[in-house]
Amino acid sequence: MSFELNRKLAAPRDPLPTTATIDQVTADIIRGAFETVCFESATFLGRAASSPIINQSNERNAAIVDAHGRLAMGAVGTPHLTFVNQMETRWGLMNLDRYDWGPGDVFLANDPDHGGGHLPDYCVYGPVYDDKGELICIQTLQAHQGDTGGKDPGGFSLDATDVFTEGVIYPCLKLVHRGELRQDVFDFVVRNNRFATFAGDIAAMIGGVQHAVRMLDGLIGKWGAETVKAAINHSIEHTERRVREEVSRWPDGTYEATVLIDHDTAGTRDIKVHVACTIAGDQLTVDLAGTDDRPNLVGVWNTFANSRSYVMTQVVAAMDPTIVKNEGFFNAVDIVIPEGCIAQPPANKPAALGSFHPACEITEAVCLALSAVAPERSQPQLYKIGMPNAVIGFDDNGMMWMDQGVDCRSMDTSAVQGIDGWGSCPNALGSLILSEAEDAESRFPILNISREMTTDGGGAGQWRGSPGSLNVKQVLKPTTAMAWMVSADHPLRGMCGGDDAIPYTNHFEVGSPNERQVAHTAQDLLPEGAVIAYQHGGGAGFGPALLRDPEAVKEDVLDEYVSPEAARAKYGVVLTGSLADYTLAVDHAATEALRADMRAMAQAAE
Repeated sequence: MSFELNRKLAAPRDPLPTTATIDQVTADIIRGAFETVCFESATFLGRAASSPIINQSNERNAAIVDAHGRLAMGAVGTPHLTFVNQMETRWGLMNLDRYDWGPGDVFLANDPDHGGGHLPDYCVYGPVYDDKGELICIQTLQAHQGDTGGKDPGGFSLDATDVFTEGVIYPCLKLVHRGELRQDVFDFVVRNNRFATFAGDIAAMIGGVQHAVRMLDGLIGKWGAETVKAAINHSIEHTERRVREEVSRWPDGTYEATVLIDHDTAGTRDIKVHVACTIAGDQLTVDLAGTDDRPNLVGVWNTFANSRSYVMTQVVAAMDPTIVKNEGFFNAVDIVIPEGCIAQPPANKPAALGSFHPACEITEAVCLALSAVAPERSQPQLYKIGMPNAVIGFDDNGMMWMDQGVDCRSMDTSAVQGIDGWGSCPNALGSLILSEAEDAESRFPILNISREMTTDGGGAGQWRGSPGSLNVKQVLKPTTAMAWMVSADHPLRGMCGGDDAIPYTNHFEVGSPNERQVAHTAQDLLPEGAVIAYQHGGGAGFGPALLRDPEAVKEDVLDEYVSPEAARAKYGVVLTGSLADYTLAVDHAATEALRADMRAMAQAAE
């Protein structure tokens, strides 16, 4: 049933029927208004929510879906959430009469098998009608919730055998009926969550949707429903046209890439994601045939909707950023995902960890494949983190707390053609604001000891990846720590001749007789005072390292991004002087000679 439903949910939708014609200027004004509505809705949530993953980190997304289930405007928030909202609301639209939709209603959905991502990504949405009672569009608001009421806190069960293990599933649950909160339903949802802050989070999501719906009511009242529908059609058609124009400039052919995950949570090694991107004129097809479909895998199942979103997030990154992100991308790009593989699993497979892996490997493979045709925009939209170190405990009143590990770090920020990897947050996380150490320490019994970039922690290349950071944290009370470690055997891949990033590593109880490296998974009870040291992989390099400007390598050594030893071994740069007293200088003649020898040795090895 799930495969048949996926086909229905993903099927193309017709334009909205309208009697109005519209010009470019009016269409753009209304499109801009939609963007403002999404911004206000997401900002409302970010300011009103109770838990730090939303009010500090801002892991949320707002989007508008039209009455046919097409993405009309998306989105403000993390890019990987951009293209999921329309799938979840389509399930509601397919069952509109069963759920008694009407003005003032607000719904909740998080079902992985009905158009959703993983359970923690709650989607709250509300329909918008004109004064004649016609459904025009749907305002959606999505946010990651810290718990889902499943077997393990946070919903990330390392040994989950099905989605029911991970938490409570909501295909389409009405929270508000005709403007009135359904208190019994609200209390039911809150009761099935471990966090005291959750009631504030879900209330903030409802409020953010209602605020946006009022704004859209005003927009429809000003311009009229027919004009608004025409503007939606115009924007989607314009995006499709621009996407096809971009693709038509790429050389025809099939470009393939394979990316591996170290292991699933049961220890099965080398989980494969394969992508073939075929360009034929103005048509781009992304085909995941060859992706792992072994039925006995554990923890590496990514939902169909999520897989489509992660493919599209990387396709979008390869194109002109001014193209409006809406359904036009899906009209212009064919996405083929084999039924039964880890990117489109059978019904009821666990989904929580799949939103890390293989989701990130899907984007990485698309990026590697498209680097052959769009190298200037080949920036991986991913986070190879495995899963964050989740540290869990209980306060004196018996209430659970969880530091989800969404703290400041440098990781996965690869170079792109012409630009070194920079910043600390990978752009897959977009506007995610990594929470402050002081905020976490005021909420949880932890101490953030250090967060330092690691020298030689970025992949070497003509343009260098950003170094990864070593995050060291101490727990001040006995706690449980959970982790799933990947990206050690298969770190972030370099592109166009650039080196891979450094691998991830993780150590528990550092400095004690019980110090150990987490090589696979962990769900350990840590004693008071235990120290965790998590080395995040940096960004990958772009282009051959021997083409890097020697003066740029010298500056990297002065900044301690690159060691003097790596400057010589990786980049073939000979330095004179001393780093200690900042007298480094490039010996250009010796550098040219060394690089010539290194190239000759590389050719001989081939």
